[in-house]
Amino acid sequence: MDEQTELLREMRDLLRVIAEPALAERDKKLRALLLEVVGKGKAKAKAIRLMDGSRTQAMVAKDSGIDHGLLSRLLKSLRSNGLLKAESTNPTLVIAIPPNFFEAEEEKNG
Repeated sequence: MDEQTELLREMRDLLRVIAEPALAERDKKLRALLLEVVGKGKAKAKAIRLMDGSRTQAMVAKDSGIDHGLLSRLLKSLRSNGLLKAESTNPTLVIAIPPNFFEAEEEKNG
């Protein structure tokens, strides 16, 4: 990876941190729906974090350790609730979530 690409990624990551409160407010309903679909499953949450469009469904299953059948049902539920980008060949959420999204929600709900 070249230096410019790395610099752009660092800038993107900083902008995400700054923009997170505004994104959370804008995506409040979709984030609540995502939490409802995922439930308390740790494997599902891990799989969701990997759905950034850079991995195939098989790669998400392997990297998250989730069962292929469970992942397939999760993707179906995400699609039916409008939480996956339709035009993407790899699973991609329609909203951005911070890396600690599920842990932060657990802390809020105690």
